[in-house]
Amino acid sequence: MALAKLGEGDKAASLFSLLNPINHARAPADAHRYKVEPYVVAADVYAVVPHIGRGGWTWYTGSAGWMQRAGIESILGLRIIGTSLHFDPCIPKDWPAFGITLRYRSARYDIDIENPSGVSRGVALAELDGAGLQPRPAGIPLVDDGAIHRLRIVLG
Repeated sequence: MALAKLGEGDKAASLFSLLNPINHARAPADAHRYKVEPYVVAADVYAVVPHIGRGGWTWYTGSAGWMQRAGIESILGLRIIGTSLHFDPCIPKDWPAFGITLRYRSARYDIDIENPSGVSRGVALAELDGAGLQPRPAGIPLVDDGAIHRLRIVLG
């Protein structure tokens, strides 16, 4: 989260990948060494023989909540504050694009983030339902209207 706040998208995503439990169980040998669920964040991964690489304390910590905040809020940059959507992604420079689908009450927001300039952060353009948005410190208002909205963000 700190690296994303500093604008270091490549490093933030790399550390996130190291912590991501699915990356500890990609092959049978990895899963055998990890010994815990690959869908639960471990509070610790042992670094002392004979348990190097073994996960521990999976269901007893707040690690999953922090992992979700690091990925969604810090790297992908999506935050909901009150009834407003805020975007400040900090992604690896080689990510060309990504998408998010957000449900807000009865509405759905299909969000496409494009990175044609290969940057880690900075919003150059934002459009909601085809209309350009002016920079909004207060964020993009979310509406409970049952509609499907399209948000396009271009980094640069």
